[in-house]
Amino acid sequence: MLHRRNLLEFSAFLLLSAALAGIVAPHASAVDREIYPAPEQARADLAAGLKIARSNHKNVILDFGGNWCGDCQVLNLYFHDSTNRPILDANYVLVHINIGHMDVNQEIAAHYNVLLTKGVPVLAVLDEHGKLIFSQKTGVFESIRGVQSSSVTSFLMQWKPVKPGCSVVQINC
Repeated sequence: MLHRRNLLEFSAFLLLSAALAGIVAPHASAVDREIYPAPEQARADLAAGLKIARSNHKNVILDFGGNWCGDCQVLNLYFHDSTNRPILDANYVLVHINIGHMDVNQEIAAHYNVLLTKGVPVLAVLDEHGKLIFSQKTGVFESIRGVQSSSVTSFLMQWKPVKPGCSVVQINC
């Protein structure tokens, strides 16, 4: 009887460990990921993103940050989690703008009224024609490790394009 109880406890321990690994592992390995391309690619990536957005009737999210930024890494994980990825893919072109250590691509940030002084990541949303429809003025996502993925879901739903014949609450329309 004691052996069976130990086996059940061990099984429960393994299940809990696996569940926690699924929660913690993405955050632990996030800092090792290269999300932001070289800073000199920013203008070309922006132009390519706008071209794709125009042809697919999507908005563009400009994500200003750097690979050194833990909050930028977490935001990227939230963008691509199972809830947000379908919304992102259906409605947006995501363009990562590498700001170095707050010392490059400042003119792109200024052009889109993005304030980097509050920290990164900082987002701007453009329509399919490149017109600015939102720029972060407050540091909503610069401490994203304290924010839930649902905040990213709300952001994506708020700024997605409304396509003819679609409701604003539909995800893949």
